[in-house]
Amino acid sequence: MPVPVSELAPDHVPAGLSEAERARILAKAALFAPPPGRLGDGRCDLVGLSRAELVAELAAIGEAPFRAKQLWHWIYRQGVTDFARMSSIGKPLQAKLARHFVIGRPEVAARRTSADATDKFLFRFRDGQEVETVYIPDPEEDRGAVCLSTQVGCTLSCRFCHTGTQAWARNLGTAEIIGQFMAARDAYGEWPRLQAPGRREAETPRLLSNVVLMGMGEPLYNYENVASAMLIAMDNEGIALSRRRITLSTSGVVPMMDRCGAELGVNLAVSLHAVRDDLRDELVPLNRKYPIAELIAACRRYPGASNARRITFEYVMLKGVNDTEADASELARLIRGIPAKVNLIPFNPWPGSRFEPSSGNAMHHFARIVMDAGFAAPIRTPRGRDILAACGQLRTESRRARQSAQSSPSPWPSSMSA
Repeated sequence: MPVPVSELAPDHVPAGLSEAERARILAKAALFAPPPGRLGDGRCDLVGLSRAELVAELAAIGEAPFRAKQLWHWIYRQGVTDFARMSSIGKPLQAKLARHFVIGRPEVAARRTSADATDKFLFRFRDGQEVETVYIPDPEEDRGAVCLSTQVGCTLSCRFCHTGTQAWARNLGTAEIIGQFMAARDAYGEWPRLQAPGRREAETPRLLSNVVLMGMGEPLYNYENVASAMLIAMDNEGIALSRRRITLSTSGVVPMMDRCGAELGVNLAVSLHAVRDDLRDELVPLNRKYPIAELIAACRRYPGASNARRITFEYVMLKGVNDTEADASELARLIRGIPAKVNLIPFNPWPGSRFEPSSGNAMHHFARIVMDAGFAAPIRTPRGRDILAACGQLRTESRRARQSAQSSPSPWPSSMSA
């Protein structure tokens, strides 16, 4: 009988190797950086700047550092996009700020609502590139999760994912990532209502209560922009979203998982989908670079994982491919000892896909085996299928800039080979 992969997993990754690999990943990410945040007329978009960068931009026009705190409040706490509405700032300075800066949002190019109330937004950025963002409301309470994209297209080419069929274009910038969340807040009127000076903000329901980085792209191949966006989201003087309400999903970019855990400490979800390397090599080609043993070892190292903050293993159920009793038993053995739960995801068909969802009986039998081993294993109810907004169904018509396409073919093949 083969030894379970979990028993082969190393306890650690040599520091030199992981640092070198992280440096390689970040260098490649830089080749597909987003457009600069400065407009053609010279004005700078303030969204996406760190506090230090905001202070520097204001200093460049002769303004004191305390103005950065004022602007941060208006941009991220109140959601204001017009300097003229910033009542704590004098009119002459409002006009000066408007001459030098903008407070941007992605354009809502399209919006579709599912029969189950799931909303899908098509956001367009200044260079014409587009991504899809999905809001999934809780069916019983005034809350929900917004699923953010992190790249235009995806390099991973997972066989069951519609995004993987899209041409890879570029990474999203910090402003474009946090901007999706802010634009969704605009759409639902979720920003606090402005009150007269000295009065408390009016309470508004927090419909966008959770962020899941599970949209288009691999977040850890755009780590620095993703991290900057999430630090803005978590800032207590702005959006103030708890790290416990943010989940980052990765297909297994092992070297960046350690850094993500150390610097952000957000919830981790792992797109596993197979328990044997030969099958995962086919379904998730990144596995050829970072095989299951290395991935599981990284999960065991992930800081903050506990019974209260379990790692989620995502497992799309494919009929006749990965849904056997043996697969379920091996999955339970693989994650033994990790504070974890397993999300079983019925495959969501998309045009041209060759897979079929597992039968209901197969999914329930699979779930029972995993649950009997001591892990929660809910079967996810598909949301937004009718508008191609469900897990694995997102796709836009991206385009690579002509110069980049001719001079710099993607250094990130689906297997991320060196």
